[in-house]
Amino acid sequence: MKPQEFIDRWKDSGGAELSNSQPFLKELCTLLDVPQPDPTQADESKNTYVFEKAVNFNNGDGTTSVGRVDLYRHDCFVLESKQGVARKQAEQEEILATKTKAMKFRSGTAKRGTPGWEQAMTKARQQAKRYAEAIPNEWPPFLLVADIGYCFDCYADFTQSGKNYVPFPDPQTYRTYLTDLTDEQARDFFRAIWQEPISRDPARRTAKVTREVAQRLAKFAKSMESKHTPDVVANFLMRCLFTMFAEDVQLGGFKKGHFTRFLQSRRDKLDTFVPMLEALWHTMDNGGFSTVLEGQLKQFNGGLFEDHTALPVTQDQLELVIEAAEAQWNDVEPLRDQWDTIYATAVSLYEAGKTAEAVKTVRRFHEQLCETRVLDPACGSGNFLYVSLELMKRLEGEVLKALRDFATASKCC
Repeated sequence: MKPQEFIDRWKDSGGAELSNSQPFLKELCTLLDVPQPDPTQADESKNTYVFEKAVNFNNGDGTTSVGRVDLYRHDCFVLESKQGVARKQAEQEEILATKTKAMKFRSGTAKRGTPGWEQAMTKARQQAKRYAEAIPNEWPPFLLVADIGYCFDCYADFTQSGKNYVPFPDPQTYRTYLTDLTDEQARDFFRAIWQEPISRDPARRTAKVTREVAQRLAKFAKSMESKHTPDVVANFLMRCLFTMFAEDVQLGGFKKGHFTRFLQSRRDKLDTFVPMLEALWHTMDNGGFSTVLEGQLKQFNGGLFEDHTALPVTQDQLELVIEAAEAQWNDVEPLRDQWDTIYATAVSLYEAGKTAEAVKTVRRFHEQLCETRVLDPACGSGNFLYVSLELMKRLEGEVLKALRDFATASKCC
């Protein structure tokens, strides 16, 4: 099944959650090219990838009750499904229900795009977490909430302690719409959740990036120092690294892949590597139109590019620089631990019915963020301060979204 066929088949689903859920998820597995759930067995311990996984709830009064997970895969995820309905469709069904009293119309969990629907998705997430709590000796790394035919909400706790299920990859992009599945990267994302969920752990990815980049650059520096003094190599390398970072965060006029494509274009053209790189750094030092990148660049002050000397490289050395440039430099050791902790605390308060306290917790962090001062280690380089501001503003966007979400939930309640 092609992605658009899957989308077209399910986009108008509505009403009958129980009859829609399993066919929808089976066809999703087909689309992702992952195994479909196994038949349920009498021995519950063997039901490691099944629909309607049975779990026992402790009711807190000495009694227990049985619940059933819509879809479960051991060490991967717990999935809770709901069936929402588009507003226009719901309005049409209400009209038909009024005119045709003999027939009952099922309008689904809630009208999409309304506070009631958001609240229903939040309750589904809470139910998924309750199921995860009831599975013996395991905390799956992912919780998934599916609105059949519309979207998936994704939450993750890579510590697998059950205490920190937070929107993944972040509060702004944790919701994947069915239409997004036309993108191969979106399908790869869900394949990983089904088959290798821990591979999505940002801590592992950033550590891997940091380690690999360090190894490549150390090898490059060692090979260069056979012909140049260590300080000359270090300064050249520092300019290269900053340029790699500039393209990844799109700083000062750089666009994604700008510098990497330039490096790749010098394969088998090493005689032009030095003059073209020096021309690029000269433009970065003064600002203006770069003939190398064919675009306008802002001035990168602070003195880093006053010396725009480039060193000649061999083909093998160029490949090492290209490999380093192809790494995502904005993935290297992100400093987000404090916000992650604050957000997890706020979510816990919200789930305990303490929405006002959740809002206050996030608001205090926002006030702290607004009062943060940054020390420029270069003593005046505007570039460092600009990047710091950009990253802090991105974080602030996540904080403000969390405030809006909690405030909306508070009004709904």
